[in-house]
Amino acid sequence: MIAVTAFAPATVSNVACGFDVLGFALESPGDEVTARPLPAGVRIDAIEGDAGRLPRDPTRNTAGVAAQALLTRLGETRGVSLTIRKGLPLSSGLGGSAASAAAAVVAVDALFGAQSSADVLVACALEGERLGAGSSHADNIAPSICGGFVLVRHQMPPDIVRLPVPEGLTAVVVHPHLEIETARARALLGASVPLEDAVRQWANLGALVHGLHTGDFALIGRALEDTIAEPRRASLVPGLAAIKAAAMTAGALGCSLSGSGPSLFALCARPDLAPRVGEAMAAAVRRAIGEDPEVYVSPVAPRGAHVVSSCVS
Repeated sequence: MIAVTAFAPATVSNVACGFDVLGFALESPGDEVTARPLPAGVRIDAIEGDAGRLPRDPTRNTAGVAAQALLTRLGETRGVSLTIRKGLPLSSGLGGSAASAAAAVVAVDALFGAQSSADVLVACALEGERLGAGSSHADNIAPSICGGFVLVRHQMPPDIVRLPVPEGLTAVVVHPHLEIETARARALLGASVPLEDAVRQWANLGALVHGLHTGDFALIGRALEDTIAEPRRASLVPGLAAIKAAAMTAGALGCSLSGSGPSLFALCARPDLAPRVGEAMAAAVRRAIGEDPEVYVSPVAPRGAHVVSSCVS
C-alpha cells in the first residue's frame, strides 16, 4: 500500500498589528499526517501526541475535514485513511489545527498526484481550520502551506501576498504550559473597535510591511504593536507585560501574543540575539506562571507544508 507523509510547520499569526491577515512559518515544531488510499471515504486510523483528546471522527477533525474538502475539489471518488502525529501542543497559539489541516491536504494531494496549486490547498485546508478555530481565517493556514511571511488580502478565494524577509530576522517563540481556546479568545474581542485604535493598527500594519520590504529593523520594531486584540486578551496570560518587557530588555525588536496565545513571539534583528531573548522570556514566564516554558528559536521558514516520505508498504 502506498503511504505519503507530509509535515506542516507551526505558525505565528496576527504578528501584533496584523490581526487575521499576517502570519509567518517556523521551521519547527509542526504536525505530520500520513495518507493511505481507501476505496472511498475518509478514515482516521490513529492520532498520536494528543493524549486521546482529539476526535477520531473525520467529520469532527480538522485534518479529516480538510482531506475530504480536497477530495471533493478534485472530483476524486477514492478515499484516504489518515494517521496524525501532533508535534504542536493543543490550544497553544501556534496554529495547531492549521498545521494538521495543511499536512493533510499536502499528503492527500501527493498521494493522488494532483499537483494542486497553493490556492487550492489553502482553500481546502481552510475548511478544516473553520472547524478547529470556530471561524475561517487564513493567517495560520496560508503560512503553514506557503511558508515565509504572508499577508492574507482575501481568504476566499485565497489572495495570499508573500512578503520579503530581511536577512537575519529571527523569531523566538515561548510557549507557557497553558491552553487558550481560539473561540474563547475571539469572544473577548467584541464586535466593534474604537476608531482611534483601528487607525493606529492600520498605520502599524503599513509600517511593518514597509519595514519588511526595506529591511528597516527599527521601523519593524516600532510597528510591532497590537492595539486591538492583545489588550483585550492580556488577562489570559499571567505576566504578559513582564514577559514582553523582558524580551525588549534582552534586545528584541518587539514582542506580542502568537495568535490568541498563550504563546508569545519576539522578532530579533540577528540570530545571535535570539537565544538571549528566549532565555529572558523563559525566566519571566517562570516568575509569572511558575513553570519552564517551551522555547523555540527559528528563522522565518521559507518552506511550508511538504512531503517528507513516500513509500510502498
